Amino acid sequence: MPEANVSTYREARSARAESARLDNFVDGAFAFAITLLLISGASLPKDVAALEHALRGVPAFAACFAQLAWFWHAHVRWRDSVQLTDRGSLLLSLLLVFFALLFVFPLHLVYAGMFNGFSGGVLSPDVTTFARHEQGIAALFVCYGLSYACMAGTLAALYRHGARTATWMDARAVIAVRVWSVIWAYVAAVGLLSALLALVMPLRWNGLAGSAYFLLVFIGLISSRYRKGFKALPP
Repeated sequence: MPEANVSTYREARSARAESARLDNFVDGAFAFAITLLLISGASLPKDVAALEHALRGVPAFAACFAQLAWFWHAHVRWRDSVQLTDRGSLLLSLLLVFFALLFVFPLHLVYAGMFNGFSGGVLSPDVTTFARHEQGIAALFVCYGLSYACMAGTLAALYRHGARTATWMDARAVIAVRVWSVIWAYVAAVGLLSALLALVMPLRWNGLAGSAYFLLVFIGLISSRYRKGFKALPP
């Protein structure tokens, strides 16, 4: 085999190995974050009453699981679409993991408090008094919104970096990646809006901070609009 071909083969194999290591690390970190949700404040039930008490927290855990899985799957979609192993991709992926681990406890408290309130205290009975008072709820929405915005903003930066750097993608793939960059930037803006509302609105209007996330229903509309716009741009 010619020396040039050997060098190219070694570089490709090294890139695949580096990509696999990064993927495994990110997947493991998200799995660890979900494990923290499960074990935070939990202990093995000693009797039927304790088991029933523990099961009341399942709906909040399921919502938290779905939320983290959404962010994790966005990274999976990015790496399947872009397949980059450069320094920028590495740093942004590590930053996403950092924010995911910060996101765990505000996420758990927000959903536990929400289910506790909706059920009149039946679900998530172990929610702290911190999440039952207006000041505590406002602080949670600020932390949650900022964490949400940081994770979504990092994903937006990843997709934007991929659209600019992955020169081997065809025009259709580039458009898809650019659209996802816009979508995650919009998600980040919703998180920032929620945090801002929790900071500036009177405490009795804390519900507005949570209601801001209903704006996520417009993701499909934004995706369709920007997809048409990107297709109209000259190559």
